[in-house]
Amino acid sequence: MRVSVVIPTYNEAQSIGRVLADLPSDIVTEVLVVDSNSTDGTPALASKMGARVLHEPRRGYGRACLTGLAAATNPDVVVFLDGDYSDRPDELPLLLTPITDGRADITLGSRLGKQSIPGALPWHAAFGNRLAAVLIRLLYGLKISDLGPFRAARADVLRQLDLQENTYGWAVEIILKGALAGFRIVEVPVSYYPRIGKSKISGTLKGTVGAAWFILSLIVRYYFRHRRTGTPRPA
Repeated sequence: MRVSVVIPTYNEAQSIGRVLADLPSDIVTEVLVVDSNSTDGTPALASKMGARVLHEPRRGYGRACLTGLAAATNPDVVVFLDGDYSDRPDELPLLLTPITDGRADITLGSRLGKQSIPGALPWHAAFGNRLAAVLIRLLYGLKISDLGPFRAARADVLRQLDLQENTYGWAVEIILKGALAGFRIVEVPVSYYPRIGKSKISGTLKGTVGAAWFILSLIVRYYFRHRRTGTPRPA
């Protein structure tokens, strides 16, 4: 099975080396680091450690993920992982197992179900994620607890979903479209630690509120859009 790992980065020189070093080399086929104009040497460090570095000058987390997905070399499964070392790359098999066992098409790493490190996930970020998860459960019938960035999916499923969100919406678009299309989405508990460096979004209350509002409104818009078009909701 070919496994491609996509890692969006922006000034992650302090952490990218640890992230790449901890990826299981016996499982991962290729690593694509999608860098958005870092000024701290992140691309050079990633390249030195064997990653394939893609330069994406257009800002946006979703944009970086889409760029990496488009450049992946014939993968069977694509894994998305942040470059700040808050998730542990050596737990990648936890995400892959439900897919390789034929129990899931998409897996989501829940930061709330395995190991809780004080301060790893700011209270406002945890609250926003829980609120989004509750809304998804009510409107889409999908029971999840978190919208964590550590996730995996079959490549053919990702192609069918036609993902387009360029910014905050990336965190939830794959979940909403996957649920509406009837794909099997399984949540897996993963560890979560304080990130290295300051977060560009959850590091500030303003950034978190902005992201939360965008995500929550997207959840509602997708729901009513598909009700109007008559798309059946999977059981």
